[in-house]
Amino acid sequence: MHLEFIKDYGILLGYFAVCALSAFALRRFTSVPDEVFRKTLHIIVIGSVFVWVYAFETWWISAIAAILFILMVYPILAFAERIPSYSELLTERKSGEIKSSLVVVFIMFAVLICLCWGWIGEKYLIIASVLAWGLGDAAAALVGKRFGRHHIKGRLVEGCKSLEGTIAMFAVSFVSVMAVLMVHGAVKWYAYVPIALLTAAVCAVVELYTKGGMDTLTCPLAAAAILIPLVHLWGV
Repeated sequence: MHLEFIKDYGILLGYFAVCALSAFALRRFTSVPDEVFRKTLHIIVIGSVFVWVYAFETWWISAIAAILFILMVYPILAFAERIPSYSELLTERKSGEIKSSLVVVFIMFAVLICLCWGWIGEKYLIIASVLAWGLGDAAAALVGKRFGRHHIKGRLVEGCKSLEGTIAMFAVSFVSVMAVLMVHGAVKWYAYVPIALLTAAVCAVVELYTKGGMDTLTCPLAAAAILIPLVHLWGV
């Protein structure tokens, strides 16, 4: 068990080290827009789902590793906040954003690992839930910033969100879920489209009405809440 954890956790640290160094090198030597760099970091975190699912051999070791990762990295980020250029380098929108996001996202990973892998026994549901939120959210931010013309306003809508961004999230979430289901041959052929449509629609709506940046938690869990019953209803 100890050797398994050391090996798997080493792979995880190696993944983040290589990706982080590559991202910062890109920012150092090219003129990457801030929002694109933010979403590059976002994609790195999303991509780690494949490490949690495939590098780790045991679900509870993977879940524990997610919590240990928080305990390891949080103090490092807290110390790094003392560096004057820290917020600018990581394109923080408010002080402590990266630190708090770290806690939420890896708690989300731990919960999905326990739920989808530990309880249901289906690893691919973790991937589908994370990609439905993660890739969709990245698309919403980039498309909304660049092409957003029709703003969605309401008492329950936080900030300035656009119809174009919401549609982009729906479309990318749909494609992401559809791709995961097809690759894993998880359900009957006629169920791919309705499951992907429902999951994408729920993610888009939940993201629209979630406040305080907590869509990192609410969207993947909402996706899982749709996927779990439907794949068992229409599973092969």
